[in-house]
Amino acid sequence: MFAVRPRVGTFYLKRILSRSMTNVIIVAPGCEMITSRPTNVFFGSKLKEFQHFSTVTEKQSSESLKGKSEKREFQAETRMLLDIVARSLYSDKEVFIRELISNASDALEKFRYLSVSSVPESGNLKELDRPLEIRLTTDKQNRTITFQDSGIGMTKEELTQNLGTIARSGSKSFIEEIKKQGAEQASSIIGQFGVGFYSAFMVADKIEVFTRSSKGDSPGYQWSSDGSGTYEIQEADGVEIGTKIVVYLKTDCREFADDDTVKSIIKKYSNFVSSPIFLNNDQVNSIKPLWLFEPKEITQEQHIEFYKFISNSYDKPRFTLHYKTDAPLSIRSILYVPEGKPGLFELSRDSDVGVALYSRKILIKSKAENILPKWLRFVKGVVDSEDIPLNLSRELLQNSALITKLRTVLTNRFLKFMVEMSQKDPLQYEAFYKDYSIFLKEGIVTSQSPLEKEEIAKLLRFESSKLSNGQRTSLSDYSSRQKDDQKSIFYLAAPSRELAETSPYYESLKKRDIEVLFCYEMYDELVLLELKEFGGRALVSVENDMQRDPLDKSESIIGSEGLQQSQVDELISFLKTNLTGKVFDVRTTQKLDSHPCVIVVPEMAAARHFIRTQAQNLTEENRFALLRPQLEINAKHPIVKKLHKLMSTDKELANMVAQQLFSNAMVTAGLVMDPRNLITHINDLLVKVLEKH
Repeated sequence: MFAVRPRVGTFYLKRILSRSMTNVIIVAPGCEMITSRPTNVFFGSKLKEFQHFSTVTEKQSSESLKGKSEKREFQAETRMLLDIVARSLYSDKEVFIRELISNASDALEKFRYLSVSSVPESGNLKELDRPLEIRLTTDKQNRTITFQDSGIGMTKEELTQNLGTIARSGSKSFIEEIKKQGAEQASSIIGQFGVGFYSAFMVADKIEVFTRSSKGDSPGYQWSSDGSGTYEIQEADGVEIGTKIVVYLKTDCREFADDDTVKSIIKKYSNFVSSPIFLNNDQVNSIKPLWLFEPKEITQEQHIEFYKFISNSYDKPRFTLHYKTDAPLSIRSILYVPEGKPGLFELSRDSDVGVALYSRKILIKSKAENILPKWLRFVKGVVDSEDIPLNLSRELLQNSALITKLRTVLTNRFLKFMVEMSQKDPLQYEAFYKDYSIFLKEGIVTSQSPLEKEEIAKLLRFESSKLSNGQRTSLSDYSSRQKDDQKSIFYLAAPSRELAETSPYYESLKKRDIEVLFCYEMYDELVLLELKEFGGRALVSVENDMQRDPLDKSESIIGSEGLQQSQVDELISFLKTNLTGKVFDVRTTQKLDSHPCVIVVPEMAAARHFIRTQAQNLTEENRFALLRPQLEINAKHPIVKKLHKLMSTDKELANMVAQQLFSNAMVTAGLVMDPRNLITHINDLLVKVLEKH
């Protein structure tokens, strides 16, 4: 029973009856309503809202079917694949919105192309001045979401071909056709495989498609299917040029009829589609795809806004690389280096690379791990390439050779860009290096390409023995300062500059006036060990340099200031006996000046890494057996000369001094797990020395 005021009743009743919405009751003041069914009741001010709803409903339902419906079966392979497409092809149901918007965008691009081209079909197009747009409408009550575009539309034959056969893509055929004519406009068309439409069956009980072609006086048609293996086609009146898809959602997929949910999905996947996208009459896509613009056209403010959007952060980009190329691949990209420091999650290797992959402005993956190497996960940005082959769902990448090529091109270009920035703005680069050098060093350790390692190495910075405290230099600048006869780049790992400059390993090179790079981070020496060489020059640890035979053999002759050769032989024999199980050889060296002795082991950096990570599980005896340390003594040093005297005057004290010298040398070499364990022995030595006082 309807009770309405006469001057409004006819208007609303017409809307109600046209939709057969017998459960909606309009109650005006002074009227009573009696009904035995659940109803939605609109009072007073709610009439205006209902009027708007009814107007939209009327527009959506302007089509009327005519003639006889034709029931057809999908092709055999289509029937078999339909269930796979609907249930297994996509990892996330929300992508059906992306796919249907992509199809709508394709239809608009086809119409744009034909309307300005000289092909025979272009002279037969209708309504050339219509607005080209995509409109989505949600109806939460009736569980529907509608996609409507004003694009090229479809004839009956095209409707059968494009929607009756999986993997027969109208877009793909269109691209192939116009590429034969050399038309570049084909690049703006997204579709590749013709299965995106069927993704809607993941969420739909039923799908209706209303379409009318722009070509000639084509009639409108309705295509409908519940995905069970058959579909129906019927002529329809009142169909606007373009295509409208009505998705009747399953009960457990009702969230896709919610405005906020749909809006967030559009912004996530389709925010950069060139045509305007409206959701319930409000435009959703407002941010422009900057990577497709000319770099000179973009302001810094636009870059900041775009960076914040794609990175979901509030800082600014520190460096911006806008890169476009057509060879060897078609690439349109913008890469940003964040201004803020990396978070703990970014430091983890489990973090994803922050670059989004697009194909013709449609998001393929928000974090594409294959486009940049893992060590560049701090970089934010967008990469758009029409050359990228995708699988049927657009979700996974295939053709690994092409993807590898894309990653190589982008990585090399980014490294070249960062080298340029380090030269143009050294202060800003220094700030970047302080925050992000760990990623560069990770790149050298993990990269499998020697060329890439060398390119990353150009970005490394270290303090130098030739520069003031706090000033860093590059490997390239170090090489430019080298003497002509110097064939190696020398480096020394130490916790601080003070310890580096007083290291026994540095003494020899200091006397020879050779520049040495100082590495303060514990992993720096592993990075340089992995790098091996730079610019054709070997990277040599000063500790390894200690093991090389002196060029001047006269260095090995004991002078008058030191012990005589016979005394040296006695001392070496004593030390070997006293340090049995610890040292594997004892010999003299002329490379020391202010230090009494030094420990040398093969590959000191690897040995230190072993001590830090694995030695705690071994006994002391096994540790020394693996390290095989060699003790080199300075026969001119007062302690060494005094030790020789103690061998005959106070053997117990001599033994204690020998043990302490060895321990001191092991600490200096960084081969002691916990130096605190040496305190007891030092105290015993002090007690022994102070007995006579």
